[in-house]
Amino acid sequence: MSLYRDEGVVLRTQKLGEADRIVTLLTKRTGKVRGVAKGVRRTTSRFGARLEPFTHVDLQLHVGRTLDVVTQAETIHPYGEALAHDYPRYTAGSAMLETADRLIQGEKEPALKQFLLLVGGLRTLGDGSHEARLVLDAYFLRSLAVAGYAPALQECARCRADTVRAFAIVAGGAVCGACRPAGAAVPAGETLALMTALLRGDWTAADASQARHRNECSGLVAAYLQWHLEHGIRSLRHVEREPAR
Repeated sequence: MSLYRDEGVVLRTQKLGEADRIVTLLTKRTGKVRGVAKGVRRTTSRFGARLEPFTHVDLQLHVGRTLDVVTQAETIHPYGEALAHDYPRYTAGSAMLETADRLIQGEKEPALKQFLLLVGGLRTLGDGSHEARLVLDAYFLRSLAVAGYAPALQECARCRADTVRAFAIVAGGAVCGACRPAGAAVPAGETLALMTALLRGDWTAADASQARHRNECSGLVAAYLQWHLEHGIRSLRHVEREPAR
């Protein structure tokens, strides 16, 4: 029996048979893994509660024919406990998990940077130090950057001019007036500045932003993400925008 050990975040689960569960995880060393946790839906299960979405766990698995089998699980950090009673943070966290699952398509391909981004995002959501939607948008932008899809924000995505007038998803981000395609959005300069701050991790600037620019930023980032994924993020429909002020 080929055993291996890793740590990971539970992205989602699904029922299998009467008592088992298929668990999808983003792990630190192995990448995305789908494993079977046998008997975890029984009340007598030793580690069923440790294999719930949002949980950061230390795992032992053995390699199976189609799915690996989880043989041990120890909780490192139960991020779900801090999010469960806060609707904005819980829905933002759900969108993070779904995005990680969609963005990393191949199984067992190393994805250390994506793993670290997800753990950092969930930790920041849990400590409540920043508004939930800001944390989510920062996670979206950084995970896209790691995947090679970072939007151009300070120069034209097409001609590299340093004066931008619009934001075109199909062009790769901000564009100048000459390169602006039909239908491109024309966000406020403060919105593009907020996107830049979130991508760079400048929380002082991000926290000082106004609600209307945060909402505009969220719309652009969500559209850009889903266009590159070629798939909608269902959890986003439940994420609340900040009231305008």
